[in-house]
Amino acid sequence: MLTIAYTIDRDKDYLSELDRKTGDGDHGITMSLGWRAIKETMHDLPEEADCGTLCKTAGMKFLNAVGSSVGPLYATAFMRAGAAVNGKKFLTESDLLSFWTAFVNGIVERGQAVVGDKTMVDVWAPALDSLREHYALGNDVHACFRAAVSAGQAGMIATADMVSRKGRSSRLGDRSLSHQDPGAASAYLILSVFADMLETLNTKEGDLV
Repeated sequence: MLTIAYTIDRDKDYLSELDRKTGDGDHGITMSLGWRAIKETMHDLPEEADCGTLCKTAGMKFLNAVGSSVGPLYATAFMRAGAAVNGKKFLTESDLLSFWTAFVNGIVERGQAVVGDKTMVDVWAPALDSLREHYALGNDVHACFRAAVSAGQAGMIATADMVSRKGRSSRLGDRSLSHQDPGAASAYLILSVFADMLETLNTKEGDLV
């Protein structure tokens, strides 16, 4: 959580520059505000807090800090993911799949977007599909997430060849072509940082500590 917050804040100008090409240019600032709120939450949570409490608290803090449409999307994602790991202080590999399944489905169901609409779903949906596929094949958890990141990156890049069908940028019609979606870019950052940090964790009796 803290590393994602740092990365989003570091790249907020880049994300806002992407947004200026198709929207109102504030996506980087918006995401930074939301993740700063989450970072503050991490320091305030009691030591005994479980993963579900952490996620649900993060979702509410993000929603309160972010007034744009992205606020409810990520708040829903965190709330759903928190429910999936409620009461757990240690996550198994299967718990991680449950977490990300709930997280992504929360975004999709709340936003009502599909792949090809030129949104963050163009990252999250193929990443989750890849994650499920590689889990089903019995691949190492790190390999599963590396594959998901690759699928998400491909989805992010593909948004440059799409006409926007959702949000403010949809008003541009064909003029939204050749521009990468900022929401897809921030989604990719979140996923890629998570996968990178997962590589650094030690495992104990099958649990990811």
